[in-house]
Amino acid sequence: MKKSLLIIIVFVISGGLFAQDWSGVSESSFNYVLSEANPEHSFGFEQFTNLRLRVRTRDSVTFNGAFNLIAMSGNYALGPIMTGLAISGENYAAAMELERLFIRIAGEHIDTEAGLLRMNFGYGQVWGSSDFLNPRNPLAINARPRGVLGINSAFYPTDTLRLMAFAAAPKNPLEFQGGGIIPGIVLDQHWWNASLQAIYAYETVGFADDSPELGLHRFGLSLKLDLVLGFVADALYVLDPDRNDGIDALSAGLGFDYSFLGGDLYVLAEYLYNGSSSISALGFGGYWMNNHYLYASAMYRFNDFFTMSLSTLMCFDDFAFQPIISADYELFQGFSLNLTARIPNSMEGTGDTRFILNTGARLRF
Repeated sequence: MKKSLLIIIVFVISGGLFAQDWSGVSESSFNYVLSEANPEHSFGFEQFTNLRLRVRTRDSVTFNGAFNLIAMSGNYALGPIMTGLAISGENYAAAMELERLFIRIAGEHIDTEAGLLRMNFGYGQVWGSSDFLNPRNPLAINARPRGVLGINSAFYPTDTLRLMAFAAAPKNPLEFQGGGIIPGIVLDQHWWNASLQAIYAYETVGFADDSPELGLHRFGLSLKLDLVLGFVADALYVLDPDRNDGIDALSAGLGFDYSFLGGDLYVLAEYLYNGSSSISALGFGGYWMNNHYLYASAMYRFNDFFTMSLSTLMCFDDFAFQPIISADYELFQGFSLNLTARIPNSMEGTGDTRFILNTGARLRF
């Protein structure tokens, strides 16, 4: 941890001297959980700060970095302490995390990125079936997806067409033989009211006991249409030559969004078919093991400062659902107060939790 602290200090000092752009977000939050476990009532406090910097070299090369600083107590601190990622103070645990560290070389027709970065795929707004490198969790829809260590290079034959080759490092960072590297290709085509993305990726043979003997093939397809309503379809099929998973290897989402009342009311709904052996079931930590899910949300803007939303996550297989209500009030530009309440109602991964309340303040700079 002392070495990590030294790295962060050097990062901040050098960034302050040379960075052309600093930005970030800082959040102070309080958490209350009601459950049937002992204790029935649990509390947590957290101070989270994400700092990002960018340094431009000449006209084409950009260095990007980001890291997270976290201080926490109560139910927030349990996870990091158990995994050994935190140090303890008098009444808090603290953690530091490198979030992004990559360079970008922008050419006239080819852009290349390399390092610890995000490589997002698909147009799905909730489930992100084809976004297998940065899988999302709709129970934490505002969470920042982790990056991956890799490289990508995009070629633009026309203004509306992109061809990209990419490669991601193995999931096991201590894999000396390189088993599990994921190379792939992506095609993006855009029209005036539609966008199409096609993905192919191959995960090379790993050396773990449970690794597929012939590797994994991933085929992704995502479509976005703007026809008054906004429609999106997103799918990923994982082919394991060692097995015959059939429809169980498919993850597919279909949804729409629309704005009413001059943009003050926004509604969103997205359905997910989740095969039991698909990447979604694995990517979400094993929580999403049923087949049929629906996410629906409505957000209303009362004025320029105050918004409220009501959403629900429902599983059709066992009729479990989780209503979520949230409110956000902007006191002044860049600073807002927020509140979110959830009732899990036996949703997978929530155990015996009955009620979750988060409230806090957020500063963007």
